Amino acid sequence: MDRCIVLVDAGYLLGAAASLLAGEPSRSKITVDHAALVQGLREQAESETERPLLRIYWFDGAPDRVPQPEHRRLRVMPRVTVRLGALTRSDGRWAQKGVDAAMHAELTELARNRACSDVVLVTGDGDLLPGMMAAKEHGVAVHLWAVQAADGDYNQSEDLVAEADERRVLDRTWITKAVRAKEVGGTCASPPAPRPEIAAILSAPLPDSGLARPAERTAEETEHASAAGASENGAEERVPAPKGGVPTPKDLAALRAPGAQAVQHPTTATLRWSSDKGWVDRPGIAAEPSEVAAMPTLAQLTTAEQRWADREEDITTVGGDPYEVGQVFARRWMGRLGEQGQLQNLSGMYPRIPHRIDGELLRYAARFGLLAHKDDQIDEHDRYAIRAGFWREIDVRTAAEHAPAGD
Repeated sequence: MDRCIVLVDAGYLLGAAASLLAGEPSRSKITVDHAALVQGLREQAESETERPLLRIYWFDGAPDRVPQPEHRRLRVMPRVTVRLGALTRSDGRWAQKGVDAAMHAELTELARNRACSDVVLVTGDGDLLPGMMAAKEHGVAVHLWAVQAADGDYNQSEDLVAEADERRVLDRTWITKAVRAKEVGGTCASPPAPRPEIAAILSAPLPDSGLARPAERTAEETEHASAAGASENGAEERVPAPKGGVPTPKDLAALRAPGAQAVQHPTTATLRWSSDKGWVDRPGIAAEPSEVAAMPTLAQLTTAEQRWADREEDITTVGGDPYEVGQVFARRWMGRLGEQGQLQNLSGMYPRIPHRIDGELLRYAARFGLLAHKDDQIDEHDRYAIRAGFWREIDVRTAAEHAPAGD
C-alpha cells in the first residue's frame, strides 16, 4: 500500500521536548497544542515519504490505562488512534509499562499485513530494534525521527539510528510550533487568568453566613486544600481546618471516638456543600429546601437508550476538559427535566449545587480521568471548573427561556 503510518512514543516526544525547552524531561513543564502537533506530524510525514497518511498511532501511559483528558482529545481527532499502556509510580517517579511492547506489536503487524509502504517512528528506545528489523524484512521503509537534544548529543539508541532507512531531527523551531515551556528565564510564567465563571464561584458570598468567602482563604489553606469525595447522598469537602477555625469531617470523626473530647462546633451548624467549605451556622434553616433536595438526578431522568447514546458521545466527542464536562452534564440534565420551574429553584442556590446532583456530577467527571495522579480525588481547581461549566450551561438555558421573542 502506497501510504504512510506514524507511530509516536509520546513519552519520548514530549519528554525530549520538555528537556529541550524547559531544561528537564518533566511533561508538567510544558504546554502542548495537540491539534497543532498532530497536524505538524501529518504534514511532515506526507512531505518526507511522499505518501498520503493512513493513520497516526499515539502510544502513551496512563494510570490504570484510564484515558486522560489529553488522550480523549487526541482519539477523537481524524486519523489518530491512541494506544495506552500502564503508568505506575515507584520511588516517587512515574514509569510507563507496556508502551514499548505495544509499539513493537503494532509495527510488526502493520508491516506483516502490508498496511503501508512507509513507517515513521518517533521514538528513541532501542527495544524497538527487533520490530524495526522485522518491518524492513517485509519491505517497509522505516523513517526514524528524533527530537533535538538539549545538549546537542543523541537522545536515541545508536543501534536504532544505525538501522533506520531515513532519519530526521525535529528541531526547536519545529517543536515550538506546538509546544512551549511553562517557565521563562528560570521563573514560572504567569498563570492564565481564571475564567469569569470560576472567579464568580470563588468570590460569591455565602448566604446566611458571616464567614469569609472561599476566595478569602489564606494562601496556606489554599495550598493544602484537598479534593472532594462524592458520595451517593452528597459531596463533602475534605479540607484542613484553619488555625482556630472549624473542624473538618476527619476532625469530627476523631472527636466521636471513645474517650474523645466534645465536638467543638455549634450544635446548629451544618456542613457546607458544593463550592462552599467547612461549617456554617444556619440556626432554624434546613440544609437544603425540600423542593431542591427532591430534584431528580440525571440517572433518574435517563432511559436505557439515552444512557447508551450518552456513553457513545462521551467516548467520541467529549474531550474531558473539566469546564466542558460540567457543561455536558448540565445540558443533559436540563434537557430531561420535565418541570422547568425547577431550574428557577436551582438558580436561587447559586453558587451551591444540591448534594445529590453535585455528587453525581463529580462521579461523572471521574470517568474522564480527572481523578488520575491525584490519589483518587479531583483537583480543587478542576472542581471549580467542573461546577463553573455546570452553572454556565444553566445560565445559558435560563437566559434563552426568558429572552424576548424576536421580531
